[in-house]
Amino acid sequence: MLKVSTYAEAMSATRTPPGPGRPVPSPDHQGCDGALSRAFGFLGKRWNGVIIGTLLHGPLGFADLRRTVGGISDSVLSERLSELAAAGLVTRTVDPGPPVSVEYHLTPAGQALTPALEALATWASTNLPAEGCRPRPADRRRS
Repeated sequence: MLKVSTYAEAMSATRTPPGPGRPVPSPDHQGCDGALSRAFGFLGKRWNGVIIGTLLHGPLGFADLRRTVGGISDSVLSERLSELAAAGLVTRTVDPGPPVSVEYHLTPAGQALTPALEALATWASTNLPAEGCRPRPADRRRS
Protein backbone atom coordinates (compact mmCIF):
# COMPACT_ATOMS: atom_id res chain seq x y z
CA MET A 1 0.00 0.00 0.00
CA LEU A 2 1.21 3.52 -0.82
CA LYS A 3 2.12 5.44 2.34
CA VAL A 4 1.60 9.21 2.30
CA SER A 5 1.26 11.68 5.12
CA THR A 6 -0.68 14.50 3.49
CA TYR A 7 -3.46 14.95 0.99
CA ALA A 8 -1.05 16.77 -1.34
CA GLU A 9 1.38 13.84 -1.25
CA ALA A 10 -1.46 11.43 -1.94
CA MET A 11 -2.59 13.44 -4.95
CA SER A 12 0.91 13.80 -6.35
CA ALA A 13 1.70 10.13 -5.74
CA THR A 14 -1.40 8.87 -7.48
CA ARG A 15 -2.09 11.42 -10.24
CA THR A 16 1.25 12.96 -11.19
CA PRO A 17 3.53 10.91 -13.40
CA PRO A 18 6.93 10.09 -11.86
CA GLY A 19 9.64 12.62 -12.59
CA PRO A 20 12.29 14.76 -10.98
CA GLY A 21 11.25 15.70 -7.47
CA ARG A 22 8.03 13.64 -7.61
CA PRO A 23 7.44 10.49 -5.58
CA VAL A 24 7.24 7.19 -7.40
CA PRO A 25 4.36 4.93 -6.29
CA SER A 26 5.49 1.70 -4.70
CA PRO A 27 5.18 -1.46 -6.82
CA ASP A 28 2.52 -2.90 -4.47
CA HIS A 29 0.14 0.00 -5.22
CA GLN A 30 -2.61 -1.62 -7.27
CA GLY A 31 -5.03 1.27 -7.70
CA CYS A 32 -8.00 2.38 -5.65
CA ASP A 33 -9.57 0.35 -2.89
CA GLY A 34 -12.66 -1.30 -4.41
CA ALA A 35 -14.68 -1.22 -1.19
CA LEU A 36 -13.92 2.45 -0.61
CA SER A 37 -14.81 3.24 -4.21
CA ARG A 38 -18.17 1.45 -3.83
CA ALA A 39 -18.87 3.20 -0.50
CA PHE A 40 -18.21 6.67 -1.90
CA GLY A 41 -20.05 5.79 -5.11
CA PHE A 42 -23.16 5.08 -3.06
CA LEU A 43 -22.81 7.48 -0.13
CA GLY A 44 -21.42 10.19 -2.37
CA LYS A 45 -24.52 10.10 -4.56
CA ARG A 46 -26.24 13.42 -4.08
CA TRP A 47 -28.28 13.46 -0.85
CA ASN A 48 -27.58 9.87 0.35
CA GLY A 49 -24.95 10.83 2.91
CA VAL A 50 -26.95 13.84 4.08
CA ILE A 51 -30.10 11.74 4.55
CA ILE A 52 -28.20 9.10 6.52
CA GLY A 53 -26.46 11.78 8.58
CA THR A 54 -29.81 13.39 9.36
CA LEU A 55 -31.33 10.07 10.43
CA LEU A 56 -28.36 9.38 12.75
CA HIS A 57 -30.13 11.66 15.24
CA GLY A 58 -33.31 9.61 15.21
CA PRO A 59 -36.31 8.73 13.05
CA LEU A 60 -38.15 11.37 11.06
CA GLY A 61 -41.26 11.52 8.95
CA PHE A 62 -41.05 12.34 5.25
CA ALA A 63 -42.01 16.03 5.58
CA ASP A 64 -39.64 16.63 8.52
CA LEU A 65 -36.84 14.86 6.67
CA ARG A 66 -37.46 16.98 3.55
CA ARG A 67 -37.45 20.21 5.61
CA THR A 68 -34.34 19.24 7.54
CA VAL A 69 -32.35 18.17 4.49
CA GLY A 70 -33.51 21.27 2.58
CA GLY A 71 -33.24 21.80 -1.16
CA ILE A 72 -34.39 18.30 -2.09
CA SER A 73 -37.57 17.66 -4.06
CA ASP A 74 -40.19 15.17 -2.89
CA SER A 75 -39.49 12.89 -5.85
CA VAL A 76 -35.72 12.84 -5.30
CA LEU A 77 -36.12 12.27 -1.55
CA SER A 78 -38.52 9.41 -2.24
CA GLU A 79 -36.08 7.91 -4.76
CA ARG A 80 -33.11 8.20 -2.39
CA LEU A 81 -35.07 6.71 0.52
CA SER A 82 -36.02 3.77 -1.71
CA GLU A 83 -32.35 3.27 -2.66
CA LEU A 84 -31.26 3.44 0.97
CA ALA A 85 -33.99 0.97 1.95
CA ALA A 86 -32.98 -1.40 -0.87
CA ALA A 87 -29.38 -1.21 0.39
CA GLY A 88 -30.59 -2.17 3.87
CA LEU A 89 -29.62 1.14 5.50
CA VAL A 90 -33.06 2.67 6.11
CA THR A 91 -36.44 1.23 7.02
CA ARG A 92 -39.84 2.76 6.50
CA THR A 93 -42.42 2.29 9.25
CA VAL A 94 -46.08 3.04 8.59
CA ASP A 95 -48.45 3.75 11.46
CA PRO A 96 -51.96 3.21 10.06
CA GLY A 97 -53.31 5.96 12.29
CA PRO A 98 -55.58 7.72 12.07
CA PRO A 99 -53.96 9.77 10.77
CA VAL A 100 -51.55 7.61 8.78
CA SER A 101 -47.93 8.49 9.50
CA VAL A 102 -44.67 7.26 8.03
CA GLU A 103 -41.28 7.33 9.76
CA TYR A 104 -37.86 6.55 8.37
CA HIS A 105 -35.08 5.27 10.58
CA LEU A 106 -31.67 3.71 10.21
CA THR A 107 -31.20 -0.04 10.35
CA PRO A 108 -28.24 -1.46 12.29
CA ALA A 109 -26.27 -1.37 9.02
CA GLY A 110 -27.12 2.32 8.64
CA GLN A 111 -26.21 3.00 12.27
CA ALA A 112 -22.86 1.29 11.66
CA LEU A 113 -21.95 4.29 9.49
CA THR A 114 -22.03 6.59 12.55
CA PRO A 115 -18.26 6.59 13.26
CA ALA A 116 -17.40 7.18 9.60
CA LEU A 117 -19.92 9.98 9.14
CA GLU A 118 -18.91 11.63 12.43
CA ALA A 119 -15.26 11.49 11.32
CA LEU A 120 -16.19 13.03 7.96
CA ALA A 121 -18.20 15.77 9.71
CA THR A 122 -15.26 16.56 12.00
CA TRP A 123 -12.89 16.67 9.04
CA ALA A 124 -15.27 18.92 7.08
CA SER A 125 -15.68 21.28 10.05
CA THR A 126 -11.93 21.72 10.16
CA ASN A 127 -11.07 21.72 6.46
CA LEU A 128 -14.05 22.95 4.44
CA PRO A 129 -15.91 26.26 4.48
CA ALA A 130 -19.22 26.16 6.34
CA GLU A 131 -22.45 26.17 4.36
CA GLY A 132 -25.94 26.68 5.71
CA CYS A 133 -27.66 23.71 7.27
CA ARG A 134 -31.18 23.56 8.51
CA PRO A 135 -31.76 22.43 12.10
CA ARG A 136 -33.74 19.28 12.73
CA PRO A 137 -37.43 19.95 13.53
CA ALA A 138 -36.96 18.85 17.16
CA ASP A 139 -33.97 21.23 17.48
CA ARG A 140 -36.10 24.16 16.27
CA ARG A 141 -38.71 23.48 18.93
CA ARG A 142 -36.07 23.60 21.67
CA SER A 143 -34.84 27.05 20.58
